[in-house]
Amino acid sequence: MKKPIITYLDKSFELFIEEKKIQERIKYLCQRIESDYSNPPLFIGILNGAFRFAADVFKYLKSDVSISFIKIKSYVGDQRGTLKELIGLTDDIEGKDIILIEDIVDSGSTLHHIIPQLEEKKPASIQIMSLLTKPAMIQYDLPLKYVGFAVPNNFLIGYGLDINEQARQLNDIYSAIENTEQQ
Repeated sequence: MKKPIITYLDKSFELFIEEKKIQERIKYLCQRIESDYSNPPLFIGILNGAFRFAADVFKYLKSDVSISFIKIKSYVGDQRGTLKELIGLTDDIEGKDIILIEDIVDSGSTLHHIIPQLEEKKPASIQIMSLLTKPAMIQYDLPLKYVGFAVPNNFLIGYGLDINEQARQLNDIYSAIENTEQQ
């Protein structure tokens, strides 16, 4: 059966991960988190990409958890740019277990930039929950404890992932057919 193809900004994408599979994996990750923590951690979502993932994480958590958000931008179109912190963390995180929610970890530079700043605030622990990782691209040693899917180095859109702020609303994840561009 041929995979559905969509077009954004003159680029073609084919279906890569269906929504049902995404939701099943998120539910599993949330069950693991709830069994790992006796006291609920503070979740910190990294905007814009992780907003959709973070919202679905909260659908499946049964414990009373808190969430905050920070905004970091590192892409212009489909090209990696310079990291810019746009909105910072205002919560007191000292002594708290932290789980960073990220949509995708490719090189890891965003998290590599954020984690030392968080460590200065003396949390009890920092772990990472990422829907997607690109193992071949990761350049830093990161505490990637809760990972949805390891994916190849294809440019992906949908389910929060964008191309020039478009395609975030898609329920499924799509992969660029050319497969030569980096996320």
